Amino acid sequence: MRTMTIDDVDLSGKRVLVRVDFNVPLTADLKIGDDKRIVESLPTIRKILDSGGSVVLMSHLGRPKGKPDPEFSLHAVGEHLGTLLGKSVTFIDDCVGEKAKAAIAGLRPGDVALLENLRFHSEEEGNDPGFAEELASHGQVFVNDAFGTAHRAHASTEGVTRYLRPSVAGYLMKKEIEYLEKAVTDPRRPYVAVIGGAKISGKIDVIRNLLPKVDALIIGGGMAFTFFEAQGMEIGDSLVETEKVALAKTILETIRTTKRRVIFPIDCVIADKFSDSARRRVVPVTKIPPGWRGLDIGPETTKLIHMELRKAQTIVWNGPMGVFEMPNFAHGTLEVAKRMAQATASGATTIVGGGDSAAAIAQAGFEGSVSHVSTGGGASLEFLEGKTLPGVAALDTK
Repeated sequence: MRTMTIDDVDLSGKRVLVRVDFNVPLTADLKIGDDKRIVESLPTIRKILDSGGSVVLMSHLGRPKGKPDPEFSLHAVGEHLGTLLGKSVTFIDDCVGEKAKAAIAGLRPGDVALLENLRFHSEEEGNDPGFAEELASHGQVFVNDAFGTAHRAHASTEGVTRYLRPSVAGYLMKKEIEYLEKAVTDPRRPYVAVIGGAKISGKIDVIRNLLPKVDALIIGGGMAFTFFEAQGMEIGDSLVETEKVALAKTILETIRTTKRRVIFPIDCVIADKFSDSARRRVVPVTKIPPGWRGLDIGPETTKLIHMELRKAQTIVWNGPMGVFEMPNFAHGTLEVAKRMAQATASGATTIVGGGDSAAAIAQAGFEGSVSHVSTGGGASLEFLEGKTLPGVAALDTK
């Protein structure tokens, strides 16, 4: 990894501006629903404090539409962070302006401050230069530890680096880049990718980028039915992206000419309506009757996936195998999670690409039993697509 990290700079006596990803779920009474992203930020924060620096944290939360909204305040996050750190966290109720500047000027080594939601200002997502420069004035070193936003060129991720150097990666960003970079460029083999999710449109570039690199590609989830439609198969009322059928045909032709193994579902769990209480049965994918829809992979497909994963030394998983939010159609997805954990225990490197996959492996109870669970669904997806992430590209290199 050529990107400079927090270990490459002197932090002693420095005020360090840190972009974190505290975009966490909140309950109806504005309590923290899941603190994983906050916990993941702790090593970077503690490194700065242990090195004799002070910390100014900035993040977004939700979609407040460019103006203040109490529903999306980071105040509760600051309180929770203080509990995790075992020390007081100064909450500043804006991220720019004279009040923020005055509070930050009073920080001393060992202090931690959290700015209010960046997206209370439309200039954040607009990457406004003036806004970015004012954010940059809050620190003497910039650390980006928010991998989940690295695929967006916002003021706090890309713009701020034009006004504040050095700009380096925090420990979470470092971990994310190292795992994903190795999976894309130098994986241990056999290398297997499991790609699922509802729509082919969100995964086409991932398939194209990974197909020449992997030894086997497993395709599941609702997106599989668009491929089946492209082959003229009867798919009943299953999900299909009609406008992507021609594209699916092109991908199928590419698959036919490649030497890589590509595995599609051979059976599926079908339902007579989109409901967890629907009637359901298992059929071959070639025998889905009219009025029924596929909502999960079937047991024979699960066996095929197990056979591939037990041989693999590197596995990347992005996207569920079915409608895992419904218990009756979660089995295929949870089985993939289980097999990922077993592969890890056998010595394989296993990477879960954030988003629904991260939610699924947490639901299955195997979050701590794989090599790496990405904190950034969109960012990990774009990395696997081979795209440059603005928030990473803007950082200093060695």
